[in-house]
Amino acid sequence: MTLADVVAVAMFVGVIAYGLFGGADFGSGFYDLTAGRGEMAGELRELVDHSIGPVWEANHVWLIYILVIWWTGFPRSFAAATTTLFIPLILALAGIVLRGASFVFRKYAATYRQARLFGAIFAGSSLITPFFFGTVVGALASGRVPAGGYGDRIGSWVNPTSFVGGALAMATCVFLAGVFLTADAQRSGADALAERLRIRTIAVGIVAGAIVFAGLYPVTHDAPILRGAAAPLLVIAAVAGVATLALLYLRRFSIARIPAAGAVAAVIAGWGVAQYPWMLVGQMTIAQAAGAHPTMVGLLVVVGVACVFVLPALGYLLWLTQTEVWSRH
Repeated sequence: MTLADVVAVAMFVGVIAYGLFGGADFGSGFYDLTAGRGEMAGELRELVDHSIGPVWEANHVWLIYILVIWWTGFPRSFAAATTTLFIPLILALAGIVLRGASFVFRKYAATYRQARLFGAIFAGSSLITPFFFGTVVGALASGRVPAGGYGDRIGSWVNPTSFVGGALAMATCVFLAGVFLTADAQRSGADALAERLRIRTIAVGIVAGAIVFAGLYPVTHDAPILRGAAAPLLVIAAVAGVATLALLYLRRFSIARIPAAGAVAAVIAGWGVAQYPWMLVGQMTIAQAAGAHPTMVGLLVVVGVACVFVLPALGYLLWLTQTEVWSRH
């Protein structure tokens, strides 16, 4: 494994982390959007606020981490991707900004109508953001980003692989969020709410599985590179997904979070394994995209420093949100 490969792996670890932590964060918007009205709806929205409140901004550390490594470690591929896929990237960025602003504004809304408006913006942008990130993944995996950049502004992300990627990203985020919210509801003593979330999360999990299997045909024909190497990880994801559904059915909500996270991580890892050694499929390998040697060394040093100083702080924050004291407030 070359130095460039090590840096690429370090970057992809960030992709998996963002898919897990950011995914559970984004997916909560679906449950907020479909909560309805009345006392039970208020209870669900309060749970969403309580669960993601401490971490919704911290999760974007992973996105910053990915982008910094990409544009400094592999600048040519970054330029090619951003000049080709600027439309879905801008839409995803708009979703992040609107989501964050509306999440805060609805807490200070002067009227109920304003609160509902900001809540709808928060929920809607929570869904469109992972969708457009998924279309970017589909464009990269299907080889629609030319090495020189400035590719097809529409066709690069409006295609079968991108749409399946967007739908799958959205569905897995909602499923992951449902599993975590159900566990949070049970831990806080809201058993009736946990039961409602349990049923909805099982339904979402079945839909996510259907998207995976329905999308296999168009994706494997539109993006042949995703065949073969990713199959074992997709099998792992399928087994983990079924295990999650079984644990939800048995009301083992806390344990269900483990295979749920494993299923999502396996799907993302499958994309990375299948695409290796390409940075831009059919256009540019990781070695060809790599920046100067001193830059790559410097990036690994920074990653090491981040592991020492940043990871413990994030880990402690996540641990605090799972304690009984936090759950009761």
